[in-house]
Amino acid sequence: MAIIDSLKQQAFREIQGAEDLKKLEELQLKYLGRKGKLTEILRSLKNKPITERKKIGEVANKFKHELEELLNQKNKSLITTRSTPSSILDLTRPGAKVLRGHAHPLTQVEEDVRRIFSSMNFTVVEGPELESEYYNFDALNIRENHPARDMWDTFWLKEPSQKPKVKSEKFLLRTHTSPVQIRYMETHKPPFQIVVPGRVFRYEATDASHEINFYQLEGLMVGSDISLANFRFVIEEFFRHFFQDQKIQFRFRPSYFPFVEPGLEVDIRLKNKWLEVMGAGMVHSKVFEAVGYKNIQGFAFGVGIDRLAMIKYEVPDIRLFYSGDLRFIRQF
Repeated sequence: MAIIDSLKQQAFREIQGAEDLKKLEELQLKYLGRKGKLTEILRSLKNKPITERKKIGEVANKFKHELEELLNQKNKSLITTRSTPSSILDLTRPGAKVLRGHAHPLTQVEEDVRRIFSSMNFTVVEGPELESEYYNFDALNIRENHPARDMWDTFWLKEPSQKPKVKSEKFLLRTHTSPVQIRYMETHKPPFQIVVPGRVFRYEATDASHEINFYQLEGLMVGSDISLANFRFVIEEFFRHFFQDQKIQFRFRPSYFPFVEPGLEVDIRLKNKWLEVMGAGMVHSKVFEAVGYKNIQGFAFGVGIDRLAMIKYEVPDIRLFYSGDLRFIRQF
């Protein structure tokens, strides 16, 4: 009996002095665990005479209930104290950094492109991603069965099962933003200068430099006396501002596109490396005929926004922009 009284005083004193939940858990194991002190006393009763077993057992069980009650009360007390603002808030401690959302790198590049061309008095125009065969090909001097159509791997839309008696026009997901220049010229008279940013679609195998959808920027300047000299000034100014480098070198090479004549490719030299960045040329007379323009001339150009982003940020694989991987996105 004296052993239990002594153990009771010790246990109550230690429990009352426990300062945290971890210490309280240690005390619970110390007295009530499988090898706890009170547990050992209760297990030893089987070896004692029945009269002594009853006396010690009654006192030991009463002590066990008191101990459990005290442990529960102390546990609640520690939880309450731990939850009060004064104990968990340190107003002098620096706060945790809050992760804030931001624009996707392609969006950032597109906004930069829009801003630069707007500063040169270009109007930003947008158009539909679902296009007709006429605007995507025919009006741009790419007639049916023209070999140039093989340059664009097209997503054609299914024709309706109930075909009308009159031949319906075929629809597709636009393969470039050039159809918008036709739509714009149909409703506007020159002179004007526009840029058309937007998403385009190509049915092709994906790799480090190709995706089935990507972003493109179309540019068009039309007037009575527009020449390649005007084009060269606009493009060189754009790239110098975009890359913030006044020492960029330029190279213009002959090329072929059905909707321009003559056509050319634009290369830039960055970090001692020549890079192909843009296709362009003087607008073909057939394109002007399609919109009813006479005695007019102009230039057009197209550049991949993804391509610009890859060069500017030194991204090796275009697929990273569409991966949804926040580890990549948060770098910009």
